[in-house]
Amino acid sequence: MQPTSAPENPIPPHQSSDGQDLSLPPGSPLAQEAARRTRRSFIVGGLAALGGVLGWKYLLQRPDAAGTPLPFRRVLDANGRLSAAYFRETRLAVQPYGGGKTQEFTLADIKALPRVELTTELKCIEGWSIVVNWAGTRFADFLAKYPLATRSGQPIQDIANPPADLAPYVSLVTPDEEYYVGLDMHSAIHPQTLLCYEINGQPLSLE
Repeated sequence: MQPTSAPENPIPPHQSSDGQDLSLPPGSPLAQEAARRTRRSFIVGGLAALGGVLGWKYLLQRPDAAGTPLPFRRVLDANGRLSAAYFRETRLAVQPYGGGKTQEFTLADIKALPRVELTTELKCIEGWSIVVNWAGTRFADFLAKYPLATRSGQPIQDIANPPADLAPYVSLVTPDEEYYVGLDMHSAIHPQTLLCYEINGQPLSLE
């Protein structure tokens, strides 16, 4: 590609290509109105910028609430209330091993099963660990109530002698598919495997 050069006779400012002068006559009503609008735009823009700086300083100087400036905390709390009111109740969707329609269970359905508490040491893959108290229902009790893990629809009555057509594996995934876990079924129906809904005496959050 060849570089382009500037035209030999550039068009002067405020002049059309045919040589007509497009500038406003000094002192004319249009020139005075253009000057007023220019000054007005400059003043309004300056005041808006100043207001933004002062408003930001005001927000940062407000008392903190849980580590967040109070005005921002109020917005976050309002968003939390809106989300809780707008989105439907959390549900557990299960695809039966024998096929068929996916079944959904509410938190109330799970809480209606026998409650079990378990204290364990939680070890994170990042290297830290913490002792945690969990509460929920055994996965085995869930499958005993809802026989979804066998092709025949036979429930698990005795985890030591499960049905012959019991699914070999079970997988669980979050709705956003960010977290996934797969277990062999014998580990899943172990007495210490829980569907948890509480941690340290508090409801388990979506996080």
